[in-house]
Amino acid sequence: MLAETLADRAAIQDVMLKYAAGVDERDLELYRSCFADDVEILNFGSQAYHGLDTWAEYVWAALEKYNATQHMLGPSLITIDGDRAEVRTDVQALHYLKEGDAETFTLWATYNTLMQRIQGHWKIKRHSLQVTGTKTE
Repeated sequence: MLAETLADRAAIQDVMLKYAAGVDERDLELYRSCFADDVEILNFGSQAYHGLDTWAEYVWAALEKYNATQHMLGPSLITIDGDRAEVRTDVQALHYLKEGDAETFTLWATYNTLMQRIQGHWKIKRHSLQVTGTKTE
């Protein structure tokens, strides 16, 4: 039982790390692999996003504003209940703006994520952003 729980926790943490790496490396396939097809995304802008295709299209269009990004994640607080897991992950994300090459937008936030085991793999089912602060330099 303990080994199974530890394996689940490692797999869940890996999903969050692939999420960040997919964005920062502009690897759409890796990024998309983190999500359930019917994912629900909340608090990333003024509207909710429903479905992986809609969300990925929004993210990739938004990334056009940046030369580069770096998402640094803290360890996740994970509560597993069978095939579902609540995941809380702190993030500091640096966004290097194309306009005015010296400008950097920094975001401090928390990801609140519901994951579900789908066909043996952990996937993001619902994902929301709780902004702590921002700064542009």
